[in-house]
Amino acid sequence: MYEPIRTKSVHSMAADQEVPHRSRAEELDIRLAGHLTALLTVTDELRAAVPDPALDDAAERIADQVTRLRGGAYPLRAAPTGGGDPSRAPRLHQRARMLAGSALAVATSRSDRAAAALAAERMETHAAVQELASA
Repeated sequence: MYEPIRTKSVHSMAADQEVPHRSRAEELDIRLAGHLTALLTVTDELRAAVPDPALDDAAERIADQVTRLRGGAYPLRAAPTGGGDPSRAPRLHQRARMLAGSALAVATSRSDRAAAALAAERMETHAAVQELASA
C-alpha cells in the first residue's frame, strides 16, 4: 500500500554523528566562571564609582578564581562604563549581591569550597553595604 522509505530519517542521522558532550562538572565550571565573571564586571564598576582598596582586593581574588576555573585563561576586564558615578553604587551593590548568590549556589552544587567561600563573603559584604545605606 505505501512505498517504503528509501532514505535515512533526519532523526536517525543525528544519532550517528559524533557530537562532543561535556560532563556535568564541566558545565558547572562554565556556569560558575560566568557568574564570577559577571560579579567581577560589577565589582570593577563599583571600583570606578566608589574607590576602595577592599574592592580592589575582591576584584583580584574573583579574577583568580575565574582564571582557575577557565584553565589559566585570565578574564577580560573592560573599563568601567559609569565614569565613577557614586549614585550608581546602591544598584551595583544590589546586582553584585545577586550575582554572588548565584555563584554561591553553583559553587555549592559543584562542591568548590574556595569559590563558595569567596561568593559567600562577597554576598555578605554587599548585603552589609546595602543595610548601611538603607539605615
